[in-house]
Formats: sequence, C-alpha cells, structure tokens
Amino acid sequence: MKTLLKKVGERMSSNSVKQLGNHKEQGFSAWKLFFSLPILSWALYDFANTIFSSNINTIFFPLFLEHTVGGNPVTNQIASTFISYANAVSSFFLVIFSPLFGTTIDRTGKKKIWIFWFTLITVLGTLSMGIFAYFQVPGKWFNLPISLVLVIISFVIAKFFYHSSLVFYDTMISDLAHKSYIPLISGFGVAVGYVGTLLGLCVYPLVGDNKYYIAFLMTGILFFIFALPFFFFTKEKRKVQTRVAGSFLSGYKDILATFKEMKKYRAVFTFMISYFFLNDAIATAIAMMAIYTKAVVGFTTGEFILLYLVSTVSSIIGSFIFGYITKAKGAKQAVLYVGLLMCLALLVGSIATAKSMFWIAGSMFGISLGAMWVTSRTYIVELSPENKRGQFFGLFAFSGKVSSIIGPLLYGSITWAFASYGNIASRLAMGSLIIMTLIGILVLLKVKSSRNEANG
Repeated sequence: MKTLLKKVGERMSSNSVKQLGNHKEQGFSAWKLFFSLPILSWALYDFANTIFSSNINTIFFPLFLEHTVGGNPVTNQIASTFISYANAVSSFFLVIFSPLFGTTIDRTGKKKIWIFWFTLITVLGTLSMGIFAYFQVPGKWFNLPISLVLVIISFVIAKFFYHSSLVFYDTMISDLAHKSYIPLISGFGVAVGYVGTLLGLCVYPLVGDNKYYIAFLMTGILFFIFALPFFFFTKEKRKVQTRVAGSFLSGYKDILATFKEMKKYRAVFTFMISYFFLNDAIATAIAMMAIYTKAVVGFTTGEFILLYLVSTVSSIIGSFIFGYITKAKGAKQAVLYVGLLMCLALLVGSIATAKSMFWIAGSMFGISLGAMWVTSRTYIVELSPENKRGQFFGLFAFSGKVSSIIGPLLYGSITWAFASYGNIASRLAMGSLIIMTLIGILVLLKVKSSRNEANG
C-alpha cells in the first residue's frame, strides 16, 4: 500500500510540475495550483512543523521554564536567560552544519530522505521532553534538577533537527512549479503552516496550568501525523550528476569557493547580511514572547494563548497578502515593508504598559512574522542561480542561525545583567531588537538585485 501511494504521488507530482511549467498555455488558477496534491502535501509539512515551532519554541517550553524556574520578577529574568541560552546552543550547531546541508543538496539533489530522518529525530526529541517533564529523575546536575536539564537537552536536539529539516524543505519549493508561481506557493505554504498553529493550540485545555508534558507529547504525535502526506505525495527533481560527489565534510570547500565568488554574487550575500539582523529580531522575539507577555505585561496563560491565536490569524492573513505583494512589487520591496512593520511592532511591545497596547503589537508582529518567511524565501530563489540554489539556501540558513545565536545571547545577557531591576531588564532586551531590525533595513536598501546577477 505504501509503495502504491508513493508511485501515485510521484506520478501526480511529475505531471503537476510539467503542467505548471506550461502555466501560460494551461491557464491554471492560483487555487487549482494550491490544491494540487503535491503542493498541498508540501504545504501540509509546513502545517506539521509549525505545530512544533509554535507549541514548543514559542509557547509551552518557555511556559514550562517560567513555571519551573520563575515565580517572581527576578527569577522570571533567570528563566528568560535559560530560554535564550537554550535557543542559542541549538543555533550554534545549526551554524556549523547548515551550510553543509546546502552543498549536500547541490551535490546529490537528495532532499526528502534528509527531511524524513530529521523529522523523525525531531519527533523523538519532542516526545522525550514530555517523558522527562513527567518523570522526576532524582538528583541534580549543575545545581539543577536532572529532569529539568534533560528536558532542556531534548529541546536543543529537537529544535536543531527541526531547523535542519527546513534547509532541505525550503529548497524543494523550486521543484514544485514554474518560477513565477513561487511567491504564491510560498505564501500558501506559510498560511497553511499557521493554520497548524491553530490546531496545536487545541492541546491547551489538556495542559491547564502545569501539565506541560501533555503539550510536549501531543506536539510530537501531531507533527508526525501531518508530515506523512509530504513523504508520500511530493517528488524532488532528479539531479543529473555533473561531478563526483565528495564526502559530507568536503562541502566546506564548496562554501569557501562560494565566499571567494562573493563579488559575483554580491546581491545574495548582501541580503544574507540584512537577513542576519532581521532574523535576529524575529527569532528572539518568537522565543521570548510567552514569558515576556506574562512576566512584563501581566497576561495570564489563558490570555497569552488567546493573544497567540490572534497573532496566528494575523500571520495567516499576512502570508497570503504578502504573497501577492511580493508578486506585484517584487521580493526586495516586500521584505522592506515587513522590516518596517516589524520595527513598529517591537517599539510598541517594548513600551507597552497596558495589555491593549500589546494586543496591537502582537497583531502587527503576527503579520510581519508570516510575511518574512514568504518574502525572504522568494528573494533567495530570485537572487540565486539554479545550480547553486541548495548551497545558497544552506548559507541563508547559516545567516539566520548565526543571528539566532547572537539575538538570544544578547537578550539573555541583558536579562541576566539587569535581573535585579525586574521587568525593566526585559524591556531593555526587547528594545535592543529594534536596533537589530533597523540595521537589517539599512543593509537591505544596499541590495542591487539585477537579473543578470541573479542568474549568476
């Protein structure tokens, strides 16, 4: 049965790509494109992994640490530091490996097999978080309960492999349809992903105020179930081998060679610097949103879940809208709009003294969050030559993950250094993200994306 499903999926995927390649003659509408089986299955993987991203990274892991470590204005800052440093450690390993993943794609063309194994490890890591959160292991490591340390280690492993899978998954977007449809497909995928967030939030009634292990276990199960259609019904393009594939680690030579060609690909490298700063703000704000709203603004857990729900709906709307904005105005202009909106959201959030102000900030942040993935992913496809696309997506992830070290480290260090000042520490840390966003915008304005350069 599995073999039959795979063959049917591959045949449909192949036919879909051929038909969409002649989209002008066939006159395919956007909705027919979205609901073709290969593209819908591709989007469902976004649905699946966004359940992990929202439930683990944004909501329940931070709330678990706030419940376990926090409790007053000073220890809440320590919990913020733990969250920040755990994210930074995960990103450190991504910095080391993500460029190698990109060169692996360019050497072999294989993506799905890597996505499968990385997804499986992510699921197992998430389930381990639930197991260690439920069973209290006696003893202490580093003056911390062993169970807490094991939950944090499991989080680092799960997040590392989750983000690793995205390097391969994002690259597959260029296998799905004609290049002109990529902005719409990217927007559709992100929007479907945020619908996954809504499903993920359904576990909250089972969690209550302290049963976070249920959230971890349910998230792992949901991720696995909704990822399955992707493995059955999408197909990657076959790569014609033009050179002998080297070892995995020999990919560093390709990376060094690409950096030596920086002048030739100036636009894409400049954008990666811009993305470094923009992602710094986004990744850190996502990781700290739950504990910030509870400890600083005064939200209850239930109010935060509702805020996150509203932000998610805003992300869905923003993903669709910016898919069309990107197609109409171009990816660079769309990224600029997102950066400006992000800056405004962070400003309102850092000075918010009333919950109503943060509702506004949360909605703006939701729109900019969904739109950033749509616009940046499309811009990389636009700027990078096809024969180096996997490598540039790997470097794109590299840029994002380096910033995902710096941002949380900066945030966590500020909350640690100023912990004695209570909530002021978190406001200062949030304000630092505005500076990062402004730098990203200024660098983006220097990107010169001519067609000739984009094609190498």
